Amino acid sequence: MGNFMGGSAYAMSRDIAEGFVLLNANLLKKFTGAELAQLRHHLEKVQKEVRAEQPPLDDIQAIQKRGRKISRISSALLILDTLRKR
Repeated sequence: MGNFMGGSAYAMSRDIAEGFVLLNANLLKKFTGAELAQLRHHLEKVQKEVRAEQPPLDDIQAIQKRGRKISRISSALLILDTLRKR
């Protein structure tokens, strides 16, 4: 299965979106190239799911929560891409 927190790449991606897991270079050192690619794929999948959620326009807290999830996923994807280029 791999070294993914939560048991799978999808579960780890959801945890990243919720803010339970923060990605950094030290955490990603234990992953293989294939596992990093799988994590990236699932992060993109979760990002599409979050972007598809449209909270009501009068629910400011839900809009902010959605924005924070998108921000966390975007920064995680940036960290993965930066690590892959090295």
